[in-house]
Amino acid sequence: MAWARIAPTDNFYIQGGKLPTLFGAENAFTFQNMNIERGLLWAQEPTISRGGQLNYTAGPLAFAFSLNDGFYSNRYTWLSGSATYTINSSNNIVFAAGGNYAHTAKVTTTTPFFQTTATPLFQNNETILTLVYNYSSAPWTITPYFQYTHLPAASSIGASTSASTYGGAILANYTFGEDTPLSGFSLPLRFEYISSTGSLASGSPNLLYGPGSNAWSVTLTPTYQYKIFFARAEFSYVAANSKTPGLAFGRDGMNTTQTRVLFETGILF
Repeated sequence: MAWARIAPTDNFYIQGGKLPTLFGAENAFTFQNMNIERGLLWAQEPTISRGGQLNYTAGPLAFAFSLNDGFYSNRYTWLSGSATYTINSSNNIVFAAGGNYAHTAKVTTTTPFFQTTATPLFQNNETILTLVYNYSSAPWTITPYFQYTHLPAASSIGASTSASTYGGAILANYTFGEDTPLSGFSLPLRFEYISSTGSLASGSPNLLYGPGSNAWSVTLTPTYQYKIFFARAEFSYVAANSKTPGLAFGRDGMNTTQTRVLFETGILF
């Protein structure tokens, strides 16, 4: 990520470049999040977009408005915005909405090859809404959020019918106090569920593990930090239902569940 910013006043600024998304509760890089891997809802959201953004704050309210290229499509046809209301030092609510106002077809030979893998075709043509509530007061951090996406029918992108996803997640973290035997440890947990509409028989576009599929996951990430050093392990389980054969897990895409174990360590500076 890289951008330039100019602030004409204390409560208004303009920025442009490669910007983080306004959507959801999880960020692009592992060290920015409670868990190592991002989740099912995160996979439906843009991560980093190229474009420009206006930001304005008025007391407890903060607004952002952006014109960008969505899922790194190199086509500046996405409009997105967010509104944040800070209730107090421990609580805030964020609503974000946006979408592609023009159908962006498949990548052509006139654009770089990396655009093909960077830009999921259906998600890049969606409309998305997210509502996030953040609570942070030691020893707890709790973030429930809701997500809705909608892909309109468009023959130019191979979507003969429309499709949508609905999802919800709870991210929570408990940090053990300095006066306890487990000082330095924290225990992040994420639970999420997402469902998509449509069916394979009706030719609906695939937004998940096949048209009309749904999935849920649970992730536990025990973490230890000592000054600038940290280490964490992660245990996650995901299950897909009503999947299309070949579009789920495993080498042949036929498995309905997957378990993952990860380990990460690093230095914060």
